[in-house]
Amino acid sequence: MQIRNVATVLRQLLDRHGLSPTELYRRTGVPQSTLSRILAGKIVDPSDKHVSKIADYFGVTTEQLRGRAELGETREATLPAHGHADLSDISLWDDETPVEDDEVSVPFLREVELAAGSGRFVIEESERARLRFGKRSLRHNGVQFDHAKCVTVRGNSMLPVLRDGATVGVNTGKCSIGDIIDGDLYAINHNGQLRVKQVYRLPTGIRLRSFNRDEHPDEDYSFQQMQDEQISLLGHVFWWGMYAR
Repeated sequence: MQIRNVATVLRQLLDRHGLSPTELYRRTGVPQSTLSRILAGKIVDPSDKHVSKIADYFGVTTEQLRGRAELGETREATLPAHGHADLSDISLWDDETPVEDDEVSVPFLREVELAAGSGRFVIEESERARLRFGKRSLRHNGVQFDHAKCVTVRGNSMLPVLRDGATVGVNTGKCSIGDIIDGDLYAINHNGQLRVKQVYRLPTGIRLRSFNRDEHPDEDYSFQQMQDEQISLLGHVFWWGMYAR
């Protein structure tokens, strides 16, 4: 019979939700060093403060997390109800902090003007702007590491879901018309302009839809128009995030 304790239950929950310890500390505020010591069995009786944060995130009881009750089915892991994790214990990192073995440094895509004042843009990877993702989460979402990119949302067209300045993670491995799942979000290259829209397949082309349809009506493009206006899918949005205001 397997002995169930915090370490075994936590490992099971991480596997079930496709999370790494690095991501869990970012989402709960429980220090990564504490999580690592729990998983290694060096902390056999974690504090109620840390156990409560982890249990709340995974939607289990503290008794279940401590292995004193059957785990059973859990709901989808979510951030706390106020929309962001308690930041009190989160470790800080910057551009000089080495990337952990279980992380991938994902580059942002940006619009770059071909020549000053030309009004013509191309989309390139930023040399500096990056965001870190856990390898396990990328695998869980079917994203190859080198296919992961980030895009910044601009404007009010995707309100109320995505505000101006929101960040989306994009799987550039799913960029063909045949990959489209009607109603899902995609990053789009529209003649050098970065856009994020819901996309629908049509018999003769595609439809781009904004969440804010009152101000931004649907845009239908035939395959010929897509070619003429240089419209192409950059990839499927698999994640998004933004700061509370």
